[in-house]
Amino acid sequence: MSDYGSDDGGRYGEPLDDFLDEPEYDDADAMADGAEVADDAMLVEVGADGTSVNVTQANGHKGPKKHAGPGGLMALQAPGALTEAERQKQAEESKKKRITSPYMTKYEKARILGTRALQISMNAPVMTELNGETDSLVIAMKELREKKIPLVVRRHLPDGSYEDWGVDELIVD
Repeated sequence: MSDYGSDDGGRYGEPLDDFLDEPEYDDADAMADGAEVADDAMLVEVGADGTSVNVTQANGHKGPKKHAGPGGLMALQAPGALTEAERQKQAEESKKKRITSPYMTKYEKARILGTRALQISMNAPVMTELNGETDSLVIAMKELREKKIPLVVRRHLPDGSYEDWGVDELIVD
């Protein structure tokens, strides 16, 4: 018996089947119907040969026809996405402009050790020699001493921006 006094499963005496008759739409149907779709959504049409591709953005702008590289693989970038070289250049510039202290706080240290110990206990690869150690917290402390913890500390600033520091870049007391 349901909570509403009937056995049919519906709400307030309605049969359950009424709730399951919703039509399914995809982005192509939504674009054809004139419905609103996110501005950065793209419709990708693959040619019959499997290598030529037509890209149409949701706002109606058609991108250039693109051809796949060797093996039929092709990389599509979202509008405004950075290339790998631009991303590396931006990261180097941000390292020069850092305004926070290079010292790891006790709160960051506690969070890093706890996070890394949890990862190690869940069978994540260990970055140092174990030497018979089995305690995940002791292993995490050893990794921190050797600056081999593969984590990044994100420090939020009052203006809404942030700085990313690798654990290997921070000075530990």
